[in-house]
Amino acid sequence: MDLTTLYRTVIMDNYKNPKNKGLKKTDKYHFVHLNNPSCGDDMNVEIYVNNGVVEEVYHDGKGCSICCSSASVMSDVLKGRRVEDAKAIINDFYELVKGEEPKDEETLGEAIAYAGVRDFPARIKCATLAWKAVEQAITEVEHESK
Repeated sequence: MDLTTLYRTVIMDNYKNPKNKGLKKTDKYHFVHLNNPSCGDDMNVEIYVNNGVVEEVYHDGKGCSICCSSASVMSDVLKGRRVEDAKAIINDFYELVKGEEPKDEETLGEAIAYAGVRDFPARIKCATLAWKAVEQAITEVEHESK
């Protein structure tokens, strides 16, 4: 199996069998909703941050396979990470999909499968929507705790 096929398999598996899908809808979680009006992707993200650790990440939304599978991968990659590490991983993901070299490729886990998105600039917003939502949620939680 070549790398392109492997990446395609990761993306489709996470689209068909998403991890951490479904919102809890309780006050324990911080909620963010983002959408991409240009293509119709619509994503909701909930996070629970405790003592500087992103303990839980959930997502729910509608969109293309790139958007929805990326949300699944994001929720798995960031769960259990210190906030500082989660923010660094988010930035590395942004670098990856723009075709730049991420600082720490290893921490991206399955998210490395989205490297090919760089060849389709219109799909970068699809791949990053859930990541932008969780980034916003982390920022809001940080501001609330000050």
